[in-house]
Amino acid sequence: MSAVALCLTATAQNCPPNIDFETGTFDGWTCYIGSVSAASGSNVISLLPSNGPVFDRHTMYSANSGLVDPYGGFSVNCPNGSGHSIRLGNNQAGGQAEGISYEFTIPANQDIYSLIYHYAVVFQDPNHQEFQQPRLEIEITNVTDNTIISCSSFTFIPYGSLLPGFFLSPNPPDNTPVWCKDWSAVSINLDGNAGKTIRLFFKTADCTFIRHFGYAYIDVNSECSSEFVGAAYCPDDTTINVTAPYGYESYTWFNSTFTQVLGTQQTISFTPPPPTGTSIAVEVVPYSGYGCLDTLHALLKDTLTIKANAGRDTLSCSQKPVPIGVIPKPGVVYSWSPVTGLSNSFISNPLASPAVTTTYILTTRHDGGGCVDQDSVVVRASVIDNSLQLIGSASYCIGSGDSTILRVQPADSIQWFRNDVAITGAHQRDYRVIQSGSYYALLFNKDGCIIATPTQEVLIDKAKPGITYPIEYALVNKPANLQARQFGITALWNPATYLSTPESYSPVFQGPIDQLYTIEIKTASGCVTIDTQMVKTIEKVEMYVPTAFTPNNDGLNDFLRPMLIGVKELHYFKIFDRYGQVLFDTKEDRPGWNGSFKGLQLSTQVVVWIIEGVGIDGQIYFRKGTSVLVR
Repeated sequence: MSAVALCLTATAQNCPPNIDFETGTFDGWTCYIGSVSAASGSNVISLLPSNGPVFDRHTMYSANSGLVDPYGGFSVNCPNGSGHSIRLGNNQAGGQAEGISYEFTIPANQDIYSLIYHYAVVFQDPNHQEFQQPRLEIEITNVTDNTIISCSSFTFIPYGSLLPGFFLSPNPPDNTPVWCKDWSAVSINLDGNAGKTIRLFFKTADCTFIRHFGYAYIDVNSECSSEFVGAAYCPDDTTINVTAPYGYESYTWFNSTFTQVLGTQQTISFTPPPPTGTSIAVEVVPYSGYGCLDTLHALLKDTLTIKANAGRDTLSCSQKPVPIGVIPKPGVVYSWSPVTGLSNSFISNPLASPAVTTTYILTTRHDGGGCVDQDSVVVRASVIDNSLQLIGSASYCIGSGDSTILRVQPADSIQWFRNDVAITGAHQRDYRVIQSGSYYALLFNKDGCIIATPTQEVLIDKAKPGITYPIEYALVNKPANLQARQFGITALWNPATYLSTPESYSPVFQGPIDQLYTIEIKTASGCVTIDTQMVKTIEKVEMYVPTAFTPNNDGLNDFLRPMLIGVKELHYFKIFDRYGQVLFDTKEDRPGWNGSFKGLQLSTQVVVWIIEGVGIDGQIYFRKGTSVLVR
């Protein structure tokens, strides 16, 4: 999926409603989704209105998110102090395209009018042909005159070589390179367009092979009160710092007559401040090919006032961090006291997590030293003890006399959960557990705080019934492997006679005579199961087949099958008629042959059998002979 990051700044006039996304919504904007394709050597983006933002394709970000782009490492928020950002598209390919547009009319009496948009982009560069590459298209239109404002309208395509201002991501998702461009600005000079309707249209698209993405993030500047940050300064400032719009490649400051260069950085400082009413200008140069040279003007006036705003009083539950203060304003310096419980005491909107109710005082001043003001906010601390006490055992076997009780500290309201499902009627401090599961409680107090206790796993087990294993044969005084069921944590064979390791699940037997064993298997919960194993010793491995059988369904000798003594694996048991035709073939000793062939009962006759298997000594044994089928 393609995406684009944008910042919009309207300067020297009132901003059109929510053009800067500062309501935290897409109000006033039209969202689009669609697809991209290649046709006759051209890239075609097809979009339709989506009736609002689409999840993961039109994404809103708020300040203080702390998020950074995973490929470029830059903030998802434009570094201009605004409160909201948008992302157009995402990093999932699929031949999709997105768009977002805004139309507004310049006031009829406003012949001097400008906008500044900021963008940051991230592209995979699969080195397709140019018309097949992922892209960002920016289109600024004078709708009234049906003309494109070309200096502010262009297309980004990762193609061929490093684009101006781009850098290579150090951690691409695969072997395809990813090019990133940090936040940059483009000014839209709309002078002389009073009364005209203007449309901003941003479009993103994947590559036409639907395998590669191009995306970015958006942050929005809501400062529309002056040409530049710092152009209005405090009467008691000792220094003023005037900052041009962020993101251009170079800046050159001039006096009002353009006869003197005052500076070449984004921010210019004056100590002491010049007289109020002084006019200055800055020439801004965008990255090559992505905008036009423009000159912006600022009138310096000592009319600035700054009022501290510590935000609304709030509640912190169990020291959970809560935001205080407001969105930062460029050119304002912030300081909080006390610093205890604050994530950062020198920003406008820190997170507060005090252990006790605390009044925080915010002091603000202009970066030139003037306009000092203070405000305070109360963060009420409400703490719930969420400790969980285990009484009894967390793991036991039914019938052992053990039990499990979980206890919490007193709270105004309690709700117990098992496996993340609320337990009906379980609102008491002590909860007796009667079945296995994962348990915790939610604790509530009258302040409106909620906190969960740690989780306690409880295992209430039931002993498995014992079984008797099939007889195991062993050659006299030769090693033979035994095997117990494996469902516990320990196994103990009794007696230990003739065994290598009686406390093992798989001991080795080596003895001269038969031996009966019991196996005590114990689980982690303390449940005990007793199994039985008979070991018979033999002098040698034998495979017998009866000389006759009577398949008449009387329950006696109805099957011809081998009798195996000391055979651990049967390779085959085959039966042939006198012509050599295979009548029966199996690798199992049960149930055997019932005297039929292809569904027909055979008449009395002599059949030939062969058998092969592996003995408990590891040797291969083979036998053959004849048997009589008697009807």
